[in-house]
Amino acid sequence: MGKGISTLLAVLRRRGLPALSTLAAVIGASVAYLAVTPRFYETSARLMVDAKGVSVSELGRDLTQPSVVGRSSNPLADQAELVKSQAVLDKAIEKLVSQNKNSANPIDLKTTDITSSLKVSIVPATNILEVRYYNQNPEFAAEVLNAVSQAMVEENIQAISSEATKVRQFLEKEVPVARNRLQKAEVAESKYRQQSGVIADTDQTRSLVESLANLEDQERILLAQVQEARSRDDSLRKLTATKNINNAYTSVRSGQDEQLKALRAKLTQLETQLIEARLQFTDNHPRVVSLRGQRDQIQTLYTEQVGRVSPENQTASSADVASDQISQNLTTQLINNEVERLAVENKLRAVQSMRTNLQARLTILPLRQQPLTMLTRQREEAAESLKLLQSKLEEARIAEAQKVSNLRIIEIAQAPTAYAYPKRSVVLVIAMFFGSILATGIVLLLELMDNRLYDVADAEELLKLPLLGILPRLPATKLTLEPAEKFLDDVGLVEPYRMLLKNLEFRSSDKLQIVVVSSTISGEGKSVVVSHLGAVAAMLSRRTLIIDADLRRPVQHTLFNLPPKPGITDVLNGNRTLLSAAQSTDIENLFVLTCGELHGRPSQLLESKAMKSLVAEAALHYDLVIIDTPPLGVCADASTLSQYSDGVIMTTRPSVTLKESLQRAVAELNQNRIPILGVVINGMETETEKYYRYPIDEKQSFLSRPLRRLNLLGSSSRNSQNDLR
Repeated sequence: MGKGISTLLAVLRRRGLPALSTLAAVIGASVAYLAVTPRFYETSARLMVDAKGVSVSELGRDLTQPSVVGRSSNPLADQAELVKSQAVLDKAIEKLVSQNKNSANPIDLKTTDITSSLKVSIVPATNILEVRYYNQNPEFAAEVLNAVSQAMVEENIQAISSEATKVRQFLEKEVPVARNRLQKAEVAESKYRQQSGVIADTDQTRSLVESLANLEDQERILLAQVQEARSRDDSLRKLTATKNINNAYTSVRSGQDEQLKALRAKLTQLETQLIEARLQFTDNHPRVVSLRGQRDQIQTLYTEQVGRVSPENQTASSADVASDQISQNLTTQLINNEVERLAVENKLRAVQSMRTNLQARLTILPLRQQPLTMLTRQREEAAESLKLLQSKLEEARIAEAQKVSNLRIIEIAQAPTAYAYPKRSVVLVIAMFFGSILATGIVLLLELMDNRLYDVADAEELLKLPLLGILPRLPATKLTLEPAEKFLDDVGLVEPYRMLLKNLEFRSSDKLQIVVVSSTISGEGKSVVVSHLGAVAAMLSRRTLIIDADLRRPVQHTLFNLPPKPGITDVLNGNRTLLSAAQSTDIENLFVLTCGELHGRPSQLLESKAMKSLVAEAALHYDLVIIDTPPLGVCADASTLSQYSDGVIMTTRPSVTLKESLQRAVAELNQNRIPILGVVINGMETETEKYYRYPIDEKQSFLSRPLRRLNLLGSSSRNSQNDLR
């Protein structure tokens, strides 16, 4: 997130001027537009659509109801369209002409003139129409809109009155026809009554229908009772195991008779004794025979007594007798239910017979009364129709005379005091919006078209190479190192070069001794980087040699204010030795091998064995050799000299280095297997520079003098770092 914001801010700093110019141009155009555009004043009036109307008659209220045609039709929308209709606008123009016929400036309007400036809208969730009109003259705008509103109301009144007139004329024709139809229906009914002698007995018919309905209700109730009794009968028969009502009656009577109870007890006793005797004696034993005879006598007597209490002298065994109370109660319920069921069935048959008779009577009665009923209904319908037509005729006459309307003006138009168009705030907001979009587009376009390198992140992402250092933008007074104290005393400028030197040492597995510094194109500050890096290395007690191998545009002698001769060409030609040609500088431990006499074929010199020997000899006598070469995009000198070195340092400069050139140069070095030590970003405002940039007044100046003296005398690197803190 922070990286994205910083990138955006950097883009805005680079493209701020064209973006602001574009935005200012758009806003200026909008201001000019506001200055030259005519001003229009807008006024408004409101009309309410009253669906209930104000008529005293029902027909008048019906006529004032807005008509709806189809599901999607909107009465308010219809009224809104009528405001712009030809009839309404013509009537409004007539009113305006009549009102201003005596004025010095007569009205000359057309409907198209009003339509183009007239707007109608529906106020949400209401039955109110808002009509707006704008014109350059505010009084005239209010006058036109009021005329349109009045014309709309008058047109509505005229339309409703016209509808009422049509209804009245229609009813005046239909009322005599309805009266004649009623007279004919009355004559036909009277004639049928006289000829047939039938009098409509509506009470009798109603009574028969009611009786039939009651009988049908009784029949449904009795059917339900019969069904219930049968269901109960089935349940009781299953519980008592009784198949015949007579047997059930006999069983209950036998169980309740005291004599039969005694005989059953006696029989039970004899049966018990007989069983015991048979267990002790044989069947021919007198005791067994005597008990058997007594049992048979009691059994015979019991049968005779059962026949006495049972209907039709039926016999019943002792097993079928309901001796206990529950059996007697269930059997009694079975008998009672059977009696009730028979009674209900008899009643049901009687009701069904009565219903059949009533249905027959009702079937015959309508056949005789049907003609009379039809004639009576025709007479009543004719009378109702005549009555309705007469009432509607009166309502139509009232509505026609009342001049009702479902539109009324609830707010008249007033002359506006402030103009509405053009809206300054809207125009400025739109201008700001589109100006911002246009400015953004220009920024994006410039960014897409610009292929230059701008920040550290771009270099790291583009090259995938280690970043050796970020070097500050040097003031014009400190580009040259004569005198060197101007640069070496500025801690904010020295520290980035010191960090560059340390990064070179730390990232090299072997001792770093020969370094080639180059760039892709001219203007990236490679020669300044070489000179100042050499100065910092010498300040840190490293015996340093700068070789100016840019034989086409040499600048190292100017940076140190040295004569160009003797130089590298003198050594390569054999006129001088390396140590005699290397010139000392004001900085202890720093030597510069300048270009020397310029040669017509510099590539021939740099490709020679003498150049290779020169570099090798320099490595023997100096701790660090820095070679300044031409840009890689111009010639192959840097590639040639890199073969004799420990690696190449690529110098880039924001807003100068082209990305394509840098990528191509790095790719060529990689293809040629030339080691690249890393990339240097030159000309940046670094945090280190800002941190160490503090004022030094006269009282503190004596502290800097020992520091310079120690540096120039070659104090150790450790002591220098402590002093800089």
